[in-house]
Amino acid sequence: MEAASGRAGRGEAAGDGGPRPGGRQWRRGGGGGSMRAAAGDVVGILILCLVSAGAALDFKYHHSEELEQYLRGVHAANPSLTHLHSIGRSVEGRDLWVLVLGRFPTHHMIGIPEFKYVANMHGDETVGRELLLHLIDFLVTSYGRDPVITRLLNNTRVHIMPTMNPDGFEATKVPDCYYTRGRYNRNGEDLNRNFPDAFENNSASIQPETRAVMDWIKNETFVLSANLHGGALVASYTFDNGNPVTGSLEGYSRSPDDDVFIHLAKTYSSNHASMYKGTGCDNRQTFPGGITNGYSWYQLEGGMQDYNYVWGQCFEITLELSCCKYPPADQLEKFWRDNKVALIEYIKQVHLGVKGQVTGKNGNPIPNAIVEVKGRPHVCPYRTNEQGEYFLLLLPGTYVINATVPGFKSMLKTVEIPDNTGNFSALRQDFSFPEVSDKIRSRVASCPKTPLYQELTRASAAVKPTVHILVLMTVILVIFK
Repeated sequence: MEAASGRAGRGEAAGDGGPRPGGRQWRRGGGGGSMRAAAGDVVGILILCLVSAGAALDFKYHHSEELEQYLRGVHAANPSLTHLHSIGRSVEGRDLWVLVLGRFPTHHMIGIPEFKYVANMHGDETVGRELLLHLIDFLVTSYGRDPVITRLLNNTRVHIMPTMNPDGFEATKVPDCYYTRGRYNRNGEDLNRNFPDAFENNSASIQPETRAVMDWIKNETFVLSANLHGGALVASYTFDNGNPVTGSLEGYSRSPDDDVFIHLAKTYSSNHASMYKGTGCDNRQTFPGGITNGYSWYQLEGGMQDYNYVWGQCFEITLELSCCKYPPADQLEKFWRDNKVALIEYIKQVHLGVKGQVTGKNGNPIPNAIVEVKGRPHVCPYRTNEQGEYFLLLLPGTYVINATVPGFKSMLKTVEIPDNTGNFSALRQDFSFPEVSDKIRSRVASCPKTPLYQELTRASAAVKPTVHILVLMTVILVIFK
């Protein structure tokens, strides 16, 4: 629960062929019966040891050294399916480990969307940390055996960060269901109040852990994400903060993609063992369907969820997974059973909507082209990456996609989007601007890390709510002129 308020702390498409799986399925003898050279036997034993180390995972809390050892073991046992790297260090110098899983784990491939899970942002909220380790174990041991998991990993690049706040976890010496100082990082900062905010100036000094995640988001093309917390049982979605432009006067802060966010939250909740019931953790508060708009629950400034959506072009929801922040270890197996299906079903949603490339003369990619859906403009327009790619999460339906290369006429295309999550590939719709020379690259116009929605509030102060969308579009044009 929150210290002050008693609330929780939220905190080209590949085929199915891929690398041979590692993990438990390789635990079988070489056969043949012939004598091997001694050196060969030693190598074989070492490989088996690495595989066993990577696959053995108990239901217990894993401290920093154990967590690192486990991740290294998994990568050693599955080198063609995984990539292990640190995106930075905590205040006390601990690595912020990320394990990437997929057919192409070391780098982005055109057409394959990027997904991420982040846990333990608050050091004393521990269930998500362990769930992500067991998710890793499940994915690597199911790959090549389970056709759904195999297709999922062949067509998705999955990034898993078990702990964003390792210092806070290690500082929590006495587990508590409600609150400990381990919530914060070593500098006493709440990392889920530490990001730039789209609605008001955030005066908090950006912490090393926060900066590492911001850089990570900038360097990848993340499409979908979830942030795992504890202290409640609910799936919470954007916006966490708000103002009258987003409907805060009605107690709800609505994003342009509110329908998609509701779907995402419901996907997790409905596949969870009990979250969908919406009973919450006590008799004081319930969540219909097990979901809530973040602002409707409580207002939060500087959250990672809103930052991902506004500046990262990544849809993120917050998952509160346990009424007790730091429950006894003997409950972890049940938490895994309760969340296993939901964790997998949620990853599949990265294949919602439409994706494609924007290219110019000779088919070369155009980075930084604006690609948006008519009727749902983002305050920071969504742009193509270095490969000229875009990804837009949309529910099944008919939409008009607008691709814009500054200095050239916009291109509109009407698309009928099916539900392709079961096929593990969003609808593909490319845009070609043959008049754009190879030497011309779309002008980079990075969104300032300022309260962009404050500008909308000022601009719309004397405008009726029914024309807020027009004001939004006008301000976007002014900002990026």
